[in-house]
Amino acid sequence: MAVVTSAPHTTSFPHVPESADDVLTGLDPEQRAVATALHGPVCVLAGAGTGKTRALTHRIAYGVRTNRFQPTSVLAVTFTNRAAGEMRGRLRQLGAGGVQARTFHSAALRQLQYFWPKAVGGTLPRLVERKAQLVAEAGAGCGIRLDRNQLRDVTGEIEWAKVTQTVPGDYAESVAKSRRDAPRDPAETAQIYTRYEQLKRDRGVIDFEDVLLLTIGILQDRRDIADHVRAQYQHFVVDEYQDVSPLQQRLLELWLGDRDSLCVVGDASQTIYSFTGATPEHLLNFRVRHPEATVVKLVRDYRSTPQIVHLANGLLSRARGRAADHRLELVSQRDTGPEPQHIEYGDEPSEAEGTARRIRDLIAAGVPAGEIAVLFRTNGQSGLYEQALTDAGVPYQLRGAERFFERREVREAQAALRGAARFGGNDAALDLADSLSAQVRAVLSASGWSAQAPIGSGASRDRWESLAALARLADDFGAARPDALLADFVTELDERAASQHAPTVQGVTLASLHAAKGLEWDAVFLVGLTEGMMPITYARTDEQLEEERRLLYVGITRARYRLTLSWALSRAPGGRAHRVPSRFLKDLRGTPATRGASSASVAGTGGDAGVAGPRRRSRTPVRCRSCGRSLTDAGEMKLMRCEGCPSDMDEGVHDRLHAWRAAEAERLGQPSYCVFTDKTLMAIAEQLPEEEAELIRIAGVGMRKFRRYGAEVLAICAGHEGVGEGAES
Repeated sequence: MAVVTSAPHTTSFPHVPESADDVLTGLDPEQRAVATALHGPVCVLAGAGTGKTRALTHRIAYGVRTNRFQPTSVLAVTFTNRAAGEMRGRLRQLGAGGVQARTFHSAALRQLQYFWPKAVGGTLPRLVERKAQLVAEAGAGCGIRLDRNQLRDVTGEIEWAKVTQTVPGDYAESVAKSRRDAPRDPAETAQIYTRYEQLKRDRGVIDFEDVLLLTIGILQDRRDIADHVRAQYQHFVVDEYQDVSPLQQRLLELWLGDRDSLCVVGDASQTIYSFTGATPEHLLNFRVRHPEATVVKLVRDYRSTPQIVHLANGLLSRARGRAADHRLELVSQRDTGPEPQHIEYGDEPSEAEGTARRIRDLIAAGVPAGEIAVLFRTNGQSGLYEQALTDAGVPYQLRGAERFFERREVREAQAALRGAARFGGNDAALDLADSLSAQVRAVLSASGWSAQAPIGSGASRDRWESLAALARLADDFGAARPDALLADFVTELDERAASQHAPTVQGVTLASLHAAKGLEWDAVFLVGLTEGMMPITYARTDEQLEEERRLLYVGITRARYRLTLSWALSRAPGGRAHRVPSRFLKDLRGTPATRGASSASVAGTGGDAGVAGPRRRSRTPVRCRSCGRSLTDAGEMKLMRCEGCPSDMDEGVHDRLHAWRAAEAERLGQPSYCVFTDKTLMAIAEQLPEEEAELIRIAGVGMRKFRRYGAEVLAICAGHEGVGEGAES
């Protein structure tokens, strides 16, 4: 397999431009038009991968460096802490430190905390970060018990009502008027909503939506406070403007007052959060509200290959509705790449294991694990892929998990680095280190970190990956600033922690399509693309179906170089093959850019997922050898029993297999899991195959590994002396 080359990445620590004109260096004509449009309202229609964040940050930096903007007078608003942190980091690198880049909620909360004593008196009520418990109590108070899924649905409905400024008494009417597909009886939800608001008042707490509502209320009622805010912030930038809710739009209007120094950036084709109240109407109507606005379109795609861009354009060409009328036709600026692959599997575990094999092959070919992602429609699909990657010995990280700088090992490493920067003069290990990078590695090594990654996955591998990310960051920082001291690196880490600008962790990313928004990878696997999942079952109206199309578009445009789209015909091995590929793929697989691509039909774990072939007949259901239950989990199917059922493993055979595997791995110079995974060894020791066919049938063995190891494994299972006695043999 040829090594996959990454898209060109900019260094983590570029040199600060020496002059204002230097800020514009490297921008294409449209990006330069954005950067130099410093007066009046500006609307930037930016397609995926077109460098919108680059254009935005260079616009702010150019305004600051030309003294058109005072840094503290600019408020840049985006939708995630990660995006805000990235923007602050880029602005610092462009010499525009001091600019506020925040989410709507973060900016509003800061103002609310400052003005609450003056506007209301006393201290601001405590913020409840997770409202689910209160919603559950509200339901119980109404005599309604909510299970986990129902609780999530009702919580989402309450959030939607609040961001659309709908009070409990008007909820049912608003649902009917908006043709919203409510998950339960609107009258019942309104009852729980009413009780929820009462509980908050009784306990003196507020939720995230209240932060916006209360800030709006104060700015509307107190002209003096509104004038104070407007005197501080005179220039506004809003990223991802297609995702603005009515509540956020109202807050933005109050911040602006009668001024027009506003720059918005968005893409109606990436509107995927309507269930939270987001609407592209504010973006699409911007010219109506601001007839004199400067409008710039960014369509040069620097992220994806022409093949991927062609697929994305083809998907949107069939879209309908107002957002589709304003779609942007992307033009790839990259060299040609491989065709996107469409792969069919027999069942979901086969799809997960086939995806894991392909990822393992990519990593072996030189693609960093951190540049690979598996994206799915719902978080519930994650488990199969976690298991499959673990079995394949591939490290992964779950998108949306604990923030990088809040991890225990990262906090401990920061403390150790801070101590070394202050008192490291007496440390012999630091004296021997001849560079910043070496010093950081010496400190991390003293905390138990080693340059060699541990075998397998789990907590120890996660800890290693976190510290390795700090080591790589030190490499980049030292290369950009050769004279930097350890104290300078500690300061950089503190600033990144404050802005949540995390370094890259080297593990395959597992994420939902919604969580993947704003991110990109060299290789992307879009999995589970069947009717009922993409589009999702409950998407029934034309508007909902079009949003599902846009969600798939977002997934496709996350890929830089290699894209794989896959689906499974049944849920479990041996199940009825009644599923069909997503309707969105039907026409795309016949377009010129994808015709002739590797479109395989893979119905098991043993076939080569990259080669088309006849579909294997459905297998009988895999059942637990102990209790008879049908198995769907990949790890359980490998063992042929439920995880909780008793094991009948032959301990002696298992020990000899472990010893033999260790010796074989050492001989090959590979990690042990490359020979057989722990689960496969356990399955062999439990099933004790006596013949070739029995061994081949065990998941994780297959014909290829049988040819290499079969004779020795069968000999160990048969109890032959002198086999598997340890590395010495």
